This record gives sequence, C-alpha cells and structure tokens, in this order.
Amino acid sequence: MRMHADELHTDVPLVRRLLAGQFPHWADLPLERVPSSGTDNALYRLGDDMVVRLPRIHWAVGAVDKDLRWLPSLAPLLPVAVPVPLAKGAPAEGYPWDWGIYPWLEGENPDVDRIAGTDSVTTDVTRFVEALHRIDPTGGPPARRGAPLEVQDDEARAALPALRGTIDTRAATAVWEAALRTPAWSGPPVWIHGDLLPGNLLFQRGRLTGVIDWGGVGVGDPACDLIVAWALLPPDARDRFRAELGVDDATWARGRGWALSIGLIALPYYKETNPGLAATARHLIREVLADHHGSGSDPGS
Repeated sequence: MRMHADELHTDVPLVRRLLAGQFPHWADLPLERVPSSGTDNALYRLGDDMVVRLPRIHWAVGAVDKDLRWLPSLAPLLPVAVPVPLAKGAPAEGYPWDWGIYPWLEGENPDVDRIAGTDSVTTDVTRFVEALHRIDPTGGPPARRGAPLEVQDDEARAALPALRGTIDTRAATAVWEAALRTPAWSGPPVWIHGDLLPGNLLFQRGRLTGVIDWGGVGVGDPACDLIVAWALLPPDARDRFRAELGVDDATWARGRGWALSIGLIALPYYKETNPGLAATARHLIREVLADHHGSGSDPGS
C-alpha cells in the first residue's frame, strides 16, 4: 500500500536493474522487499548482510549523502550499531533519485506493549542518548527537529480537527499550548538523531543493539531525542531515564511537546496506510496526555 499520494513506485525488478547497471558484483545476490513501517524509504534485503534503500518520497532525497557525510564519524563514538552506507547509487532506469546500499543490521523492533527487562532497556537507551549528545557538534548541520518547538505548530494544530472522536482533542490542545510556552533551549547545540521511535530501534535478546534511519541527524536542541521516553518506556522507566540524563524541567517539557506533536501529525496521515506508525502515534498521544495529567504541571509556568 502506498503511504503517500505522490510517492514513487519501486519493485524488485527495478532494484535488480539498478544493481546490474551500477553494482554488477552484487546484482545476482538474493533480493526481496522488506515490509517496513518506515515512511521515507523502500527497503530491499540484498543477500544476507545488506539492504538497498530507495527514497519513496521527495522529502527523503539526500539522506544517503547526509549518511555518508556524518555517520562514519558518529558511529565509532556510539555504543550500538549504526548503518554506515556501503555504496551510493545514482538515478537510472527511470528512478530519479540517489539511493544507497547499507549493511543489514540484525535485530527486531520492540513491542512497546510487551517490553521485558525494562531496567536493561532503560540503561541501553540512556547510554545511547547520552553518548550521542556528548559528541562534539562542531560543524554539524542544523537538525529540523533541533529547532524551537514552534516549527511543529501549524501541522499539529491542523491535525487536531481530523482527530476529533479519536482522541481527546481539548486535552491535546491544552497540553500542546502548554508545551509551546516552555522556555526555549539556551544551551549549546548537541547532536540529535531526531526520530527515536520504536521502528528505528533494534533489539536482540532484550538489549538495544542498533539505531537506524538517520535522515533527521543534525545538531540543535536535545529535547527531540527525549521522545523515546514516551514512545518506548513505561512511566517508572521514563522517570529513571530522565534522572540518569539529568534533564531539566524545560527540556523535558519540550521533549513531551515533540512527542505529542509527532503523534498528532502522524496519526491522521498514516491511520489508513501505515498501521504500525499509526499505532506508535496513538501510543505517543496516550502516554503524553496521561503523563501531563498525572504531573499536573504546566511547562510554561
């Protein structure tokens, strides 16, 4: 099923032709499409240990160049595996954009309703976020999700009418407006991933072993990477995650705002075409509203 009205069609024969024309040494390896809730790229597993990623929509174009520029230097400084590109493909065979070949990272996306061993999960996620935010940001590109929370305002408010009857839109509006009143980040920029949702986290035997989809990587406000607290962690683990990172009240409130806005924007857009991401969006909204209600706090106060 197409996720976007204007996305490009890809299939195994197309990828096979692209490989034959540009990487003939890999062209005869087994090739199959990978079911994925990822919204930006179509994935094709190549042999046992590679994956071909082709942008399916215009906003994903350029990600392979960003990955090639930054992931080789970030990967050695992180405690989990990162998919550093192996090769970059060029437009051909009627496909108009650059594409990439990456290592296949083993692991499974977590089921947020059945997470076991939350202590180890919390420890691993904390270690990853801490390590990423500690890397020297000098020269890093600005991250869109490292910008002030106001960049989400138009889309978040536009999504609310479509969600009437699906969520408590009055509560969501109140929480969103409270988040917007939060003081902006005044510290130095840090490296952020920008999309730490369960679909981009890989686990093996209950431990975080890989983080994928770095299309949003850049430097800015660290708050957006806190979305993992509401996307993945139950409330008690969420509190521990915050304490171990030493997150201040304003940054935590902005992170909660990012989590809410991502859920609000994604749910009406993907509810029919991407059940996995729609479920993540519902979870984000539910957890943020419950968290904010339970805290009784106004982050703008």
